[in-house]
Amino acid sequence: MSPWLIVVFVGLGTYLTRRSFIGILGDREIPTYVERPLRLVAPAVLAAIAIPGLVAPGGEVSISFDNLRLLAGVIAIVAAWKTRSIGWTIGVGMVSLWILDWLL
Repeated sequence: MSPWLIVVFVGLGTYLTRRSFIGILGDREIPTYVERPLRLVAPAVLAAIAIPGLVAPGGEVSISFDNLRLLAGVIAIVAAWKTRSIGWTIGVGMVSLWILDWLL
């Protein structure tokens, strides 16, 4: 099977799955006990994507001052806490990684 055909089928399956939930639940009120945990899905997915890149950038866990990505990540976390802005957090994290890479 062609890789492009697989991509089309997977995309179609994903679309139909999402569309079915919208069609079934679109006009109903979502209970609070379901809606509250759903708000935490996006931060959990973001953490699952970002944390391995910070603590194991080369595939090997490195929690030390030699790990520049981890240091830049900590600086970005502080920026996120202080500013509550995604743009500032990404910018501060990127600039701090560039500066740390240049200095060290």
